[in-house]
Amino acid sequence: MSFRLNFLAVLFCFLLTLTIFAQKTSNNEKYTAHNKGKFYIYWGGNREDFTKSDIHFTGNNYDFTIYDVRADDKPKGWHADYVNPARMTIPQTNFRMGYYINDHYNISIGLDHMKYVMRQDQIANVTGTINLPSTDIGSMYNNPNNLPYNNTPVNLLTNYSEDDVSAVPPFLTFEHTDGLNYINTEVARVDDISKIFKIKNTDKFQLNLIEGIGTGILYPKTNAKVLGKERHDDFHVSGYGISAKVGLNLTFFKHFFVQTELKGGYINMNDIRTTSENIDKASQHFMFLQRIIAFGGIFKI
Repeated sequence: MSFRLNFLAVLFCFLLTLTIFAQKTSNNEKYTAHNKGKFYIYWGGNREDFTKSDIHFTGNNYDFTIYDVRADDKPKGWHADYVNPARMTIPQTNFRMGYYINDHYNISIGLDHMKYVMRQDQIANVTGTINLPSTDIGSMYNNPNNLPYNNTPVNLLTNYSEDDVSAVPPFLTFEHTDGLNYINTEVARVDDISKIFKIKNTDKFQLNLIEGIGTGILYPKTNAKVLGKERHDDFHVSGYGISAKVGLNLTFFKHFFVQTELKGGYINMNDIRTTSENIDKASQHFMFLQRIIAFGGIFKI
């Protein structure tokens, strides 16, 4: 199942709508004076930070937890892929469309396409049991001396001989890179603060303050190799998230805007697919912070 939205069609419809609509306003009232009934859409990119996370793995003959795992995002920087219709879902991106129910409040749906990559060059403590069959390549990580792992430091790249690293499968590789998809709904408040900056004609330039809260599901495509097992790379509903944001919106010429946001939240994924076996799963929870810049349009419908 392909998860990629047909962004080319969405953008085409958006641009077509902007070219055919005409909004009539009185001579004494700015188009930007009221938001009720307006629709908006935006597209942008983000950078992310994640807190440390405990990841619990279960499956046939293993049940263990890795503590305080560190992870990073996977940025592309300023890149043409953000506007290339064939590749615009590859970078870390944000898509949102919403509707103003009154002058100050809007409701929206969106996709925050984040990327979560476990740092491979780290040593983490492991607690639990690993008792794989001797014919399994991952049996090299079976509990040492038949005793359970008990906050045992493990090099996640390898826990074997440094003299033959190339022949050893890593203890774990783990990432949500296509991606950590947070599909969410938001309620946001928007206030025009143009007067503070002495902007008189808001139909030319308008500055708005934005605050919002949201919730949604996590639909990641997880790339994991656990104890040398074959990876399972497929989209799967894995949990839920909650979030809050604050931002600034600069609207120009009534219908176009640039928006920056700081968005933080909590993610809980209790059903992460790790291999092709249904019994093999992982779970984790952590906090995140996004820094977003987006470009969009707003118009009456």
